[in-house]
Amino acid sequence: MIQEERKTTFKEGTSAIQNLILENREKLSISGVLDVLSFDDQIVILETELGMLTIKGEDLRINKLSVDTGDVVIEGNINSVSYSEKEERKSGNLLGKIFK
Repeated sequence: MIQEERKTTFKEGTSAIQNLILENREKLSISGVLDVLSFDDQIVILETELGMLTIKGEDLRINKLSVDTGDVVIEGNINSVSYSEKEERKSGNLLGKIFK
């Protein structure tokens, strides 16, 4: 099996490579992860180089998390994997919200 790597160029001029490998809907290996925003046994939300990634399922658990390499392995019954656009983190102060 040959895997194709794709590069995406962002406005800032940097490029990112991200791979998702799903094995039998039970094991998902992800590269290019910047942060784990939220996780429980039914949903995992990751910030990746290509946007926000949401994984939904049952009995989900993070078996590998490497901050240095940006690799994450999630195991469980995986039902869906979806991307959403990367959002800039908003400041938490009241004036920032008022003058937005």
